[in-house]
Amino acid sequence: MFVIVAYDVSSSRGTKIMKICRKYLHHVQKSVFEGTITEAKLKQLQRELKNTLIPDLDKVSIYCLDSIKYASKIQIGAVEDMDIFL
Repeated sequence: MFVIVAYDVSSSRGTKIMKICRKYLHHVQKSVFEGTITEAKLKQLQRELKNTLIPDLDKVSIYCLDSIKYASKIQIGAVEDMDIFL
């Protein structure tokens, strides 16, 4: 499945969250990751994030699509080659 992860966390946990997400997905913006991942890996990612977050202060949103073929990306501004997935 294709997923997009966006997070808003305190700066003290931001680096930890980024390192967790980098293990599974591609870093495309400051606090946004995207990529193809298995359901098992997604569950691992969710577990690691839950163990790192403070629920009352931090927020992570995970958008899941069954297939990348149903997604389109419109990018405005600087584009690096590694950021293009379509």
